Amino acid sequence: MLKKSFILFVAAGSLLLFSCNKSMKRTKLDTEIKKVSYSLGISAGTYYAKQGLDSLDVNAFAMGLKDAITQDTSNMKMSEMEANVVLQKFFTQLSQKKSEAAIKEGKDFLAENAKKDNVVTLADGLQYKILKEGSGPKPSATDKVKVHYTGKLLDGTVFDSSVERGEPITFQLNRVIPGWTEALQLMPVGSKWRLFIPSDLAYGERGAGQTIPPNSTLIFDVELLGIEK
Repeated sequence: MLKKSFILFVAAGSLLLFSCNKSMKRTKLDTEIKKVSYSLGISAGTYYAKQGLDSLDVNAFAMGLKDAITQDTSNMKMSEMEANVVLQKFFTQLSQKKSEAAIKEGKDFLAENAKKDNVVTLADGLQYKILKEGSGPKPSATDKVKVHYTGKLLDGTVFDSSVERGEPITFQLNRVIPGWTEALQLMPVGSKWRLFIPSDLAYGERGAGQTIPPNSTLIFDVELLGIEK
């Protein structure tokens, strides 16, 4: 169940938007509560933008906020429990739409990427491009490897990078995402490859925290520095 504070947070932002649309009056931030109120509006607006909520009825939101704050039960159109049910359904459907869009985006990208020169597509859909060919041994799945890498979403957003941290990482190859386990076993030490990893060989439906959305196709530049004994 969604918390009441979340419902009021969303509604509060909507009221701010509603008031702005009606009067276009710019309020001076000359008191602490006005600054807090404006900050809440920024937070709510940022949240909306990230969630893709750009077609809501701000008038209805403002009405819900007023009824909830004043506890005017005679005018409330639904109970808090009913409101939670509506919101749960809405956000579940929104999440499903985002997941479907991410899957389609990934498939479309990989289909076009496969047509490019020097991009190799494996049977399971994993793709790679050799940026630098090494001459060392290839690791097995149970080996520990030392690598430098940069991971990006399809829009170019860097979500993780050992290169930026200035510190390579060491891990056992069969304890990472399947796309890495498969690709690195094909790489001689000293190689640098660009990997294009379908979502089902990455983090799949669960995604990874706040940085990798569900069903994301990922791009990694990976340099295999060595095999640890």
